[in-house]
Amino acid sequence: MRDKRKFYINGKWVNPIIKNDLEVINPSNEVAYATISLGTKSDVNLAVDSAKNSFLTWNNVSKKEKIKLLEKLLSIYKNRWDDITQTISEEMGAPLDWSSSAQTSSGFDHIDDFIQRLKEFEFEKKFNENSNNYIIYEPIGVCGLITPWNWPINQITLKVIPALAVGCTMILKPSEIAPLSGMLFAELIHEAGFPAGVFNLVNGDGAGVGTDLSSHTDIDMISFTGSTRAGKLISKNAADTIKRVCLELGGKGGNIVFADSHPNAVREGVKNIMSNSGQSCDAPTRMLVEKSIYKRAIEEAADEANKMKVDIASKKGNHIGPVISQKQYDKIIDLINSGIEEGARLVAGGPEKPNGLEKGYFVKPTIFTDVTNDMRIAKEEIFGPVLSIIPFEDEDEAVSIVNDTSYGLGNYVQTQDKEKAQRVARKFRSGGVYINGHSADPGTPFGGYRQSGNGREGGDWGLEEYLEIKTICGWE
Repeated sequence: MRDKRKFYINGKWVNPIIKNDLEVINPSNEVAYATISLGTKSDVNLAVDSAKNSFLTWNNVSKKEKIKLLEKLLSIYKNRWDDITQTISEEMGAPLDWSSSAQTSSGFDHIDDFIQRLKEFEFEKKFNENSNNYIIYEPIGVCGLITPWNWPINQITLKVIPALAVGCTMILKPSEIAPLSGMLFAELIHEAGFPAGVFNLVNGDGAGVGTDLSSHTDIDMISFTGSTRAGKLISKNAADTIKRVCLELGGKGGNIVFADSHPNAVREGVKNIMSNSGQSCDAPTRMLVEKSIYKRAIEEAADEANKMKVDIASKKGNHIGPVISQKQYDKIIDLINSGIEEGARLVAGGPEKPNGLEKGYFVKPTIFTDVTNDMRIAKEEIFGPVLSIIPFEDEDEAVSIVNDTSYGLGNYVQTQDKEKAQRVARKFRSGGVYINGHSADPGTPFGGYRQSGNGREGGDWGLEEYLEIKTICGWE
């Protein structure tokens, strides 16, 4: 059992003030393999004081010096690639190949892109040539960063790196059920030589450390990625201090497959939802298929799901791993059973565990057809390898079904008609749209509409989230 009870505060690994152990479970075998501590308000106060004191100096460190430190961090990250990959695989169940090619690589790409953005970013500029007004971007201050378990390093780098780049200091709270990649990241920060107190880490759960961070009077901003339910609680906790709250929350993405789509559109849509064991907030969990190709689409989707392998995360190869926890597993199985009870047709998978995998939180790739948008499986975020297929008559009906949700994170459209694709993309009420399987480039903004959150992560937009804007009149 690995002892990972310490927190990283003011440049040192320190013991928690009060003992409060939590075991970290490997989702592939349900075995505890590490012990962490859950922090208390006293631990949070120490970390906040450290970040508050270091802000006075870090704010004045030159851009050139910040870039130098970030470039050193990137180099160290690359050297520790295999350690990061192994850690993510163990803690959240990503198969090793996927953990490396998708999870670890995402963190590297974000650090690299933010370095380039920082080099080009103008923190001061004249309003216009005819004005004596001057605009200055200044760091917002001390930030509380709360990250999820499904893309741990991805979300850590999307928050920590821009905050560091613009001169903020911070306290990171990674997910308590997948905390070790965050602790490894703290080691990289330390090795890179960032000043003590600029970056701090306190483990804990949402009800404890999460609440303490979001309500703390000396924290100027909270950036949270997680469930919509938790995002609402954080917003309420932060309200009394009027701090900035940036939220990246849940989703229920729709994927419209028109009759003129690419021949592999259905199969690629199934692969997309099943990757990461369905645990991605912008996954296309509702596939809307034009009725003229509905029967063929069902056959292809079921065939693709039935061909997918499910296995433990420590194996290399092209398979999907377990979901993160018993709680998550139970939620997914409950929703699969609700789909059956509400009359959707099950054509692949189901509530039973895959053969030979009785131990571990494994879920079969599951496909429902003849789904209506009022069923639970079409309305609720399942966060597992479950796809709902819904037929539609025409474009207007399809768009109406996709937008008939409280979420608005990522939606998808498949058609070889460029004008139709662009027209539909404009009609979607979501922060992201993916046409014919194309993915977002590094540095593009990521975030949602409505109950999928507010604010944007990535690129210049990601830097601006951590900045205040000051207007100085009479500069010249």
